Amino acid sequence: MDLLMEWLSNFAKAGAELLLQPFYYISIILIALQYRRQVLLERKLFHVRLNRWGLQTWRTFLGGLLAGIGVSIVSLFLGMNLSIEGVLLIWGASILLMLFKVRYLCLAYAAGLLGVVQFVVNRLPEGAATGFGADLLGAIRDLNVPALLALAGLLHIAEALLVRWQGASFAGPLFYEGKRGRPVGGYQMQSLWPVPLFLLIPAHTTGSVLPWTPVFGGDGWLEGFALAGLPVMIGFSEMTTSLLPKAKVKLTSSRLLFYGLLVLGAALLARWFSGFTLAAALLAFVLHEGLIWYSRFEEQNRSPFFVHPDRGLKVLAVLPESPAKELGIAAGETIVRVNGAAVNTKEELHEALRMNPAFCKLEVLNLAGEIKFAQRAIYAGEHHQLGVVLAPDEDAPAVIRPGAVSLLGLFAPKRSAEPRSDRGSQGPSGRGQEKPAEL
Repeated sequence: MDLLMEWLSNFAKAGAELLLQPFYYISIILIALQYRRQVLLERKLFHVRLNRWGLQTWRTFLGGLLAGIGVSIVSLFLGMNLSIEGVLLIWGASILLMLFKVRYLCLAYAAGLLGVVQFVVNRLPEGAATGFGADLLGAIRDLNVPALLALAGLLHIAEALLVRWQGASFAGPLFYEGKRGRPVGGYQMQSLWPVPLFLLIPAHTTGSVLPWTPVFGGDGWLEGFALAGLPVMIGFSEMTTSLLPKAKVKLTSSRLLFYGLLVLGAALLARWFSGFTLAAALLAFVLHEGLIWYSRFEEQNRSPFFVHPDRGLKVLAVLPESPAKELGIAAGETIVRVNGAAVNTKEELHEALRMNPAFCKLEVLNLAGEIKFAQRAIYAGEHHQLGVVLAPDEDAPAVIRPGAVSLLGLFAPKRSAEPRSDRGSQGPSGRGQEKPAEL
């Protein structure tokens, strides 16, 4: 009973410590800004809102909370020897990296960077700095990089599960600049999760010691333990023009799971062979970038899926609670006929719907290449296109170019998509030429 009360007391103290740290609230604000940016881009490109950024923020908060509980339970047996100075170093490195690209706000990058920095600092002579510089170098030297890399591996395993669970629901349709300037439809899948962690740290306590010996920390656990609250962020960023969101998410989550297991294994190896620490740190950083590069390479070498077809209208997305949703139309399907009339442009779709304003009959080519039929009454005030977002044609009003979002991009999201003001002018290929915008 005394041991249980001690654990509850430690969890209460760690929880209060977590809530007092500003980093947890900063992470939630950054997530809200990201989803707000997505909603503003949808309004600019499609003149509709497909998602509610408040609801998306709440869902990621809950997902991060569940991930934090799971990782914290596993970490009880691994042990993470992180001091307050270590926490500040992690967040300092993360924020520094985030200034370049928002997706760098990831523990794997911070852990990899700190591992390399520690390798350099350990080769500096003692007394190379004084005052604050000496304290900073001391904190870097004392940082348990293998434990930090193990934590990064665990978090990426949790991230893989979150991506499989929630990733497709965060997919936002966009118009991209394709090859030769032709607009194509696609999806941006980007999410960040705030993860509250409760980590064991060696401490001098008056209570009982741990009934097991964690992997990291060595003899430091012999005299007791304490719990520390550590807020971190995990997240992924993918785009696809060649696959449906669910297929892309399945592929991404499998690769993230492999990555997390590999980094965790490298961290355990560095725990037993200290000379492997630098290699493990570089592996965490380089392999993460390699996964992103390979995903982009795949996209560039695949044919785009969401393009304007020769026959019919390709559906890029379906608005929630819309007539199209009730009709069972899904992303990737092609609307061939409306009220008996063939439709190949948005204007023809509008005219076909006006043929019978109170009712519509659709012929739709599904993903298996088979024709399916759907019909429904149309009521006043409903979306003029039944609630479908169509793959772009040559008259797409704006496109974006795939790329990394900077911190400034979160605060100025409307600049991410520029209007194709000169799309009526013809270039050498016979297509309208536009200035791509940076996402």
